[in-house]
Amino acid sequence: MRILLFTGKGGVGKSTTASATAVLAASRGQRTLVLSTDAAHSLADAFGTPIGSTPTLVADNLYVEQVDAQRLFEDSWADIQKYLLSVLDAAGVDPVAAEELTVIPGAEEVLALLQLRKHVLSGDWETIVVDCAPTAETLRLLALPEALGWYMDRVFPFGRRAVKAFRPVLTRAVGVPMPEDTTFDAIERLHAELEECRQILSGPDASVRLVLTPENVVLAEARRSFTTLSLYGYRVDGVVANRIFPAPTDDEPADSWRAGWVEAQAKVLAEVEQSFAGLQLWRSEYRTGEPVGVAALQKFADDVYAGTEPLAAPVGPGPLSVTRTTSGALLRLALPFVGRGEVDLARHGDELVVTVGSYRRLLSLPAGLARHQVTGARVDDGALQVRFEEKKS
Repeated sequence: MRILLFTGKGGVGKSTTASATAVLAASRGQRTLVLSTDAAHSLADAFGTPIGSTPTLVADNLYVEQVDAQRLFEDSWADIQKYLLSVLDAAGVDPVAAEELTVIPGAEEVLALLQLRKHVLSGDWETIVVDCAPTAETLRLLALPEALGWYMDRVFPFGRRAVKAFRPVLTRAVGVPMPEDTTFDAIERLHAELEECRQILSGPDASVRLVLTPENVVLAEARRSFTTLSLYGYRVDGVVANRIFPAPTDDEPADSWRAGWVEAQAKVLAEVEQSFAGLQLWRSEYRTGEPVGVAALQKFADDVYAGTEPLAAPVGPGPLSVTRTTSGALLRLALPFVGRGEVDLARHGDELVVTVGSYRRLLSLPAGLARHQVTGARVDDGALQVRFEEKKS
C-alpha cells in the first residue's frame, strides 16, 4: 500500500495537488482513497461534488472522505468525554456549554489520523492520499504520538495507580470526581492507536510531499517543514512548485507586470532547486482557471507529473539510520538546513533528547545502543551524527 501525505502553507494549492495525485492513481486501476485531515475541508470543492463522512465514490476506483469529527469523537472518546462532562457538571457548568467544552481543540485532526489508521489496517486500498492541514498544524499532529508516548511511559502509570488508591480522598479534596478505570483504558487505547499511526506514517511505504508557490515566505516555511519532518522521522519524497507564471513566448510577449513576476519567481525557483537538491521537484504553471472535477484534476496531474513516477515508494533508509562501526555504532538523523549551533543534544538514560528550535524529539535508543556511551556528535552535511562506543569495563 502506498500512502502519500500532502502539506504546505495555506493557499498554495495543497488540496488540488493531493486530489490530482489521487485521480492519477485511480486512473491506473489502483483502488484509491483521498482523506482530508484539514478542518477546513476543501475536497468537495476540488472534486466539485458533495462528499460524505464515509468513502464516497467519485470516479472509477476513486473514493473521497471528509472526516465527521463529532461522530468519530462520540465513537472513539465516549469514555473520556463522559468523565469530562462529570467534572464540568460538578463545577456547575451548564450542560449545553459543557458539551461544547468537552470537544478537545485539535480533536478533528487527531481523529482523522485515527481514521487513516483504520483505513490502512482494513486492507481495502492500494493507495491512500491524505490532504493534510496547513504546515504548522500538520507538524503538531505528526509530533503528537511521540509526545504522548513520553507522558504515557513516565507519568500515566503513576497517576493511574495514585488515583486508584486515593480516589475517595482525592474526590473530596478536589471537589470533582476522579476518573474511573474506563477513562484510563480509553487514554491507553488512544495512545496505542496514535503510536501505530506514527509507525505507519514513518514506514517505508509512506512519505510526505511538500507543496509550495515560488515566494520567499512560502519557501522559508517549506524548508522549516522539511527539517521538522525529518527530525520526527518522516520521509519527504518531493516538492511540488505550484502557480508558476509561464515564460513569455514570441507569439505572446509579456507586459512589464508579468515579466516582473516571471523574473521574481525564477529567482525563488533557483533557491528551491538548491534547497531541495536530491528530492524530486515537480512544477505546475499558473492556469487560467481552477482545476475542478475529475477530468480537470487528471489534466493537472498529467502536466505536473509528466515523465516521472509520482507513486513510487521512497528509497533509502529514511531520515534516521544506525550503522555499526568497529568500535560501536554511528547514529545519523537527517536535519536539512540546520547548522551546528541550532541543535541541542542531551542523553537521558536510554534516550537521546534532540532539540531544534521549538521542536524536541526523544529518541528511544535500541537495546544495543543503550548499553553504549556517546563519545562524540556533530552536525555535518545536513545531518546530526552521533558516535557510540562500548563502555569500558
